[in-house]
Amino acid sequence: MTTTVEITRFRVSPERATDLLAARDGMIADFRADRDGFLDAKLVRLPDGEWLDIVEWRSPADFAASRAKGGNLPGIQAFFALIDELVSTEEGTSQS
Repeated sequence: MTTTVEITRFRVSPERATDLLAARDGMIADFRADRDGFLDAKLVRLPDGEWLDIVEWRSPADFAASRAKGGNLPGIQAFFALIDELVSTEEGTSQS
């Protein structure tokens, strides 16, 4: 099965990291409720306040539809609001 993978690298100040982790559950809940094709997400903490958010989608169309919605729900907005700097975003495919 091939899936679409979204990889987002961002920075969060160290004093907001706990808040980011607390907001994560709300964001995931909103994705599960509102985003067709959302399969899973992993959050990876890197050195120097950087993070990777690795999100798996059923298809490129599902990812594009999610991206178009942006931060349309409170849990998603709360998570996004804690990001200090967006470093990069990439899209690829997973070959499972």
